[in-house]
Amino acid sequence: MTTLFRLAGRGASWRRVGKAAAAAPSGLGSFALRRRAFQGARMETGGCGGKGGGRGALVVLEGLDRSGKSSQCARLLSFLKGKGCNAEGWRFPDRTTSVGQMISAYLANQSQLDDRTVHLLFSANRWEKRGLMESKLLSGTTLIVDRYSHSGVAFSAAKGLDLEWCKAPENGLIAPDLVIYLDVQPEKASERGGYGDERYEKIEFQKKVADYYLSLRDSTWKVVDGSLPMETVEEQLRELFTNCIQQCQGKPLANLAW
Repeated sequence: MTTLFRLAGRGASWRRVGKAAAAAPSGLGSFALRRRAFQGARMETGGCGGKGGGRGALVVLEGLDRSGKSSQCARLLSFLKGKGCNAEGWRFPDRTTSVGQMISAYLANQSQLDDRTVHLLFSANRWEKRGLMESKLLSGTTLIVDRYSHSGVAFSAAKGLDLEWCKAPENGLIAPDLVIYLDVQPEKASERGGYGDERYEKIEFQKKVADYYLSLRDSTWKVVDGSLPMETVEEQLRELFTNCIQQCQGKPLANLAW
């Protein structure tokens, strides 16, 4: 999925990280295994704050389907574990909740729902976790989130729903400290394992989603060329994440206000 959101009061800028390069990723492995590895990773020691501790950072990875988000989330969490950070991996939609189970059935083409109903279900799934997200962050736990409000708005807008209507239910959710967008062309993403298993994994639709990501970008976004080798992408994410942790210390949590 692909969406970039403008937060109130923040200027629009989009910086590409790294060189536009060529080598295609290799060794992606099973998508399901990557997802489980990401969701199961937990950092058990220390905090990611400054010398005096502090709140955790909220970092979101966004991108088209099969852009490598789950793989990079797992790698980033492993890196943080090695640094002694207290961090968790989250993913939206969270299919373990009651709302998430309805979404899962829809994505697997096991049910049919009106597009507006689907959008509100995705938003409700994020609201289900808002309280827990806030308490985790304030207690010093850093959260690496695979998809967030940005995906919800971009995908629904790509289906033809009004962009402003799509943004409205997200107002009041916690704003990310950093959004990392893995930039991969839809054609390249379609070559990766498992593509086409779910409802939205169609190249033409993904192109529309990419356009909405571009239109919704803001100053919290950093763009990484997701078609580079996995190790190169990982190195860039580590640098971005380390800078984010340092910069967010002492800053209060903010809410989305589109």
